[in-house]
Amino acid sequence: MAGNKSISMAVIGVGHFGKHHAEKITRLPRVKLVAVADINAERAAEIGNLFDVDAVTDYRELLGRVDAVSVAVPTSEHYRIAKAFLERRTDVLVEKPMTGTLDTARDLIDIARRNDRILQVGHLERFSGMIEMLRKHVRRPLYIDCQRIAPFKRRGTDINVILDLMIHDLDFVMCLVDSPIWSADAAGAPVFSEMEDIANARIKFANGCIANIVASRISFKTERRMRIFEPDQYVSVDFDRGIIKSIRRSTEGNPSSFPPVLVEEVKYREGDPLEQEIEAFVRSVAYREKPAVSGEEGAKALEAAILLNESMRSHAAFVDEMGLGRVSAKENR
Repeated sequence: MAGNKSISMAVIGVGHFGKHHAEKITRLPRVKLVAVADINAERAAEIGNLFDVDAVTDYRELLGRVDAVSVAVPTSEHYRIAKAFLERRTDVLVEKPMTGTLDTARDLIDIARRNDRILQVGHLERFSGMIEMLRKHVRRPLYIDCQRIAPFKRRGTDINVILDLMIHDLDFVMCLVDSPIWSADAAGAPVFSEMEDIANARIKFANGCIANIVASRISFKTERRMRIFEPDQYVSVDFDRGIIKSIRRSTEGNPSSFPPVLVEEVKYREGDPLEQEIEAFVRSVAYREKPAVSGEEGAKALEAAILLNESMRSHAAFVDEMGLGRVSAKENR
């Protein structure tokens, strides 16, 4: 597809997040939102009317009609829908996690490759700009501590908190560390839903770095923080305020005195990550470039999340075996 050609797009799934996808697409030059699809006829019509585009309840009506699609349906439907469009030689942006299993993720990658299609995975944090900012400050992380907590929302509870929220930080941390996972341990619990709503993971990488990641969707407030320890430097990140603080040993001053330190604070002005994500996808579609977050990268994050899920299940089985019991959310109610 030539770079100057207009790109026709559709959004499959226009719930809370899919509506935002549609809105961003309508703002982009040389991109035309042609249609939206949702199994809820009333919702499809509402969003179709909002953006003055066709609305359908069966995504298959759009096969062969558009150049690209954004898939924002529940995770269980990602594989089936993304596969259908890729096989019809349509480029696909699919929300994270890209599928529910590693086998289906790899199959999508193969289908995209065979049909010479763009497959981008919606890891939104990659487009915040924060990771590039941190790469300028962090050189050799030895320990990373992440916390992502938020109040409970019914949306997203078809998957557990590792696949829903923690996968963002998994992808983020793996980009910073750039080393294979050596071992992983995780524990979690369901509270309000049938899936785990809170989880803690401890990951050791092959280069020796250790990451501790906490994710919760049952908290009283929204908070996202990260701490990074490395030789001669400590970095603190407040994602909500867009602030990076670092403290490190200074090479100046009297060597015999207490080591002088340098304290630096950088204010990062957040843009619109979703808009930048869709812009990146459209650019890949137009110029046939490698996507900003490829299917392979999406599968790598999914593989790490599945590894943590396996550890969490193993831990739950151990708790049961020890007689401590594991109360499900249903039983707790």
